Amino acid sequence: MITDAHVGRSYPPTPPYLVTRERISAFARALGDDLPAYTGVDPVAPPTFAAVLAASAWGRLFDDPDLAMELRRTIHADQRFTWQRPLRAGDEVTATLTIDKVRARGASAFVSVSVVLATADDESVCTASSTLLHTWEVTPA
Repeated sequence: MITDAHVGRSYPPTPPYLVTRERISAFARALGDDLPAYTGVDPVAPPTFAAVLAASAWGRLFDDPDLAMELRRTIHADQRFTWQRPLRAGDEVTATLTIDKVRARGASAFVSVSVVLATADDESVCTASSTLLHTWEVTPA
């Protein structure tokens, strides 16, 4: 079960994800956002595109047997982004997750994580900070 003892735990970066014009365009269309910056020869990604990459790092959290967390018992309660620069077509990005804070009470825990998105050249592009609410099944006494 996840506890305060897990604060500071970091996981290896995800495999590189290539940001392409097609992926940017598809994401913008899904949002219904036709901002010209998301199209053309040198497009930038919508800011929330970072959530796709950050979520790919969450798998490490749910795969960690020490934490006993299950995606099906988790609510994504909060999301914030801190940007150094926009994601651009051609960026090859990895996502590295760190557990920042755990507040466990009874059969639930608020888990704060940060995911640093960085290029293959180790340039930090964005930090996606999330709060997850996780509950465990309560066994009758």
